[in-house]
This record gives sequence, structure tokens and C-alpha cells, in this order.
Amino acid sequence: MDAVQMKAYYGAISNYYFKIEQKEVIKAGVISGLDVSWYANPKFDWLQMDQIYNGLDKSLDVSIYAKPEFDFRQMREIKEGLIDNIDVSIYAKPEYDCEQMHMIRYGLERNLDVSIYSTIEYKKEQMVQISLGLESNIDVLTYANPNIEWEEMERIKLELEGNR
Repeated sequence: MDAVQMKAYYGAISNYYFKIEQKEVIKAGVISGLDVSWYANPKFDWLQMDQIYNGLDKSLDVSIYAKPEFDFRQMREIKEGLIDNIDVSIYAKPEYDCEQMHMIRYGLERNLDVSIYSTIEYKKEQMVQISLGLESNIDVLTYANPNIEWEEMERIKLELEGNR
């Protein structure tokens, strides 16, 4: 680090206590010339900081996910959606876990009607069965119900696929 980077680094870490891993991500951002103010906050663990760092490094709009209420896995799903130029606003909500976010992103990448299953009531496995049904062009509304277990959804899906 040159003198300017050193000054920026110490300026970023001087007001808070950071663990070594957090300091390393802040240092990497300073060296890369990134705006570390997005993540130089002890409310973020180093894994969250790393997702924000990676987004900044890819020139993504990190304001969508640089929030302590998202864990690093959720941040990764939002970041991957931004990389793929999909509308992450559909799933960039802390109430979705990372697996639900992944399945919604999966559907958006394949131009599926994710409105059918983009609700927190569905578990990941249920979302899988609905998205597979959508890909098979079957009437998923016959089993798209959060009260139906995924195994039953799969049975219904397979039956519908067999009746075509």
C-alpha cells in the first residue's frame, strides 16, 4: 500500500473495532480503489463485507444488498442476479432465505412466472417442484399450494407430465 492508500485504510478502520478478517477485506477494497464506506462497518461480518467488495469490484449497485439484515448467502444471491441483469427487486427482501432467493433467481433466469411461487410460505423444495412444472409447461396451479408437501407436489407433477 502506498501512503495515500495507507491513510485511506486507517481512516476507514479508525472509528470502529474490526476483526482481522474484516480488516483484510477493507484493505483489499482500499488497494483496489473501491469505496469501502459501503462495508467498513462492524455490523457486517467479513463474509458480508466480501460480498459487497465483490459487487463493488464488478461495478454493481451494491445499495440493493449492502444492508446488515442480509446474511452473506442472501447477498450472494442478489449479487448474482445483478450480474445476470435480472430484476432482483422481486427477491431482494430479508424475509426470503438464500435458498428461496436462489429458486426465484433460477426462475427469473429462465423467464418463468415466478409470481406463482415467490412467497415466503413456500420452502425451497416446493419452489423446485413448481419451477420444474413451469419448465415442463404443465398446469402447476393444481399443486402450487404451500400446504402441500414437496413430495406430494412431485407426485402430482409427474402424474401431470405423464398425462400429456
